[in-house]
Amino acid sequence: MKVHTYPLGPIQTNCYIIENDEGECLLFDPGEEAEKIVKILQDTKLTPIAILLTHAHFDHIGAVDDLRDQYGIPVYLHKAEAAWMNDPSLNGSARYPGLPRIVNRPADRLLSEEGELRVGSFTMEVRHVPGHSPGSVLYSFPEERFAIVGDTLFQRSIGRTDLPGGNTKTLLDSIHTKVLTLDPDCFLFPGHGSYTSPGEEEDANPFLHGFE
Repeated sequence: MKVHTYPLGPIQTNCYIIENDEGECLLFDPGEEAEKIVKILQDTKLTPIAILLTHAHFDHIGAVDDLRDQYGIPVYLHKAEAAWMNDPSLNGSARYPGLPRIVNRPADRLLSEEGELRVGSFTMEVRHVPGHSPGSVLYSFPEERFAIVGDTLFQRSIGRTDLPGGNTKTLLDSIHTKVLTLDPDCFLFPGHGSYTSPGEEEDANPFLHGFE
């Protein structure tokens, strides 16, 4: 299994393409530049089978409708943000003048339970990590020792909590109980910036010190 990272859109949100040995792939958080993602898939001869969202902020969902229409694939999102896809006031696209308001169709598959999720031949663990947003989730691949964590935790930083549904205490609790309990040496792939690991962040992230 291989993980490819593509920073896209005006604030360089990381879109992840995870491929298996059969030439299938999953798309995580395609935030913008659908045409670029299509070209990447064509050039690499990969066939996407699903779009999985860590949450529904505008910079993570901008290319969703174009890609699901292009490939006829389902979109996964936590049920706590079911209404966000087509509401610019919730997905944040109404906050920034000059950016198009995103009014996407609802997600096709709503996540409501933590635990194992199978999509085609891919198997992962879903963990609900609210705080940055109420429906934030991470997707962990324990055998491959990596996880897609969205905007919950960054290298030496944490997600912002001043947007609708954000809460700092909830976010810190999610980080300590759901992210830092992953394999300390596994790769964490965040929504922005470089990858990190639970062990590194537990030791060196200044935002996590003093948590009770």
